[in-house]
Amino acid sequence: MLMGGLILLATLLVVAPLILIFMYLIREGVGAINLDFFTKVPAPEGETGGGLANAILGSIQMLAMASAIGVLVGVSGGIFLSEYPRHPLMPTVRMISDVLAGIPAIVMGLVVYSLIVLQFGFSGFAGSLALGFLMMPIVVRTTEEVLKLVPLTVREAGMALGLPKWLVTLRIVLPAAAGGIVTGVMLALARVAGEAAPLLFTAFGNSAINLDPSKPMSALPLEIYRGATSAYDENQRLAKAGALLLITLIFLTSLLARRASRRK
Repeated sequence: MLMGGLILLATLLVVAPLILIFMYLIREGVGAINLDFFTKVPAPEGETGGGLANAILGSIQMLAMASAIGVLVGVSGGIFLSEYPRHPLMPTVRMISDVLAGIPAIVMGLVVYSLIVLQFGFSGFAGSLALGFLMMPIVVRTTEEVLKLVPLTVREAGMALGLPKWLVTLRIVLPAAAGGIVTGVMLALARVAGEAAPLLFTAFGNSAINLDPSKPMSALPLEIYRGATSAYDENQRLAKAGALLLITLIFLTSLLARRASRRK
């Protein structure tokens, strides 16, 4: 009885901050969520109305490009670490993955700023590159651990049929672990979707709707940051509405990832 009460208390302490955040954002920002919120760009400072269409489209586009970068490199790295543990480059790849996992998001933004932005200017592609780098170590570690769960007998059965190891990995082992890999990708997306620091140094932001990744691009975390630091109540209310949308999307992504993992 005592332990059950302590477990319930610990659960409430963990869940309470999330509930309080949701309640605050719903109370302060739900009034700004309407048709204009999804179809219009932010109004000038101090004026009423407007929306975050530029930020919503920018976030979708940059996350899609970041996924293409992070998933391609991350899954490849996870396969390498899991299936070729005796390769001479394995310790180096693992070390790079561990270092990337520990780099703060703002530092990653500064790295991309030095390598890309100073040469080609602010762009959505630079922001996607920073987010993709943040996704890589999560996808690498998830892919490696999930592939290790595939029984060795599955690999042996494929190789006993005369298939080369690379074909066994791609056609048998990888599909068997697809559910767990997808879960890792969704969790990585939820991890980087709310990052504003690296985008300040890379994508920079754009008050208009822009679908060209070679130009500055807005995103929900950027608009939330700028609205929250504004002196006008209307901008702050729009920022809280954006925060409510972002945390809802992250919550749904995490929930889908858990359901996919549980079903697998």
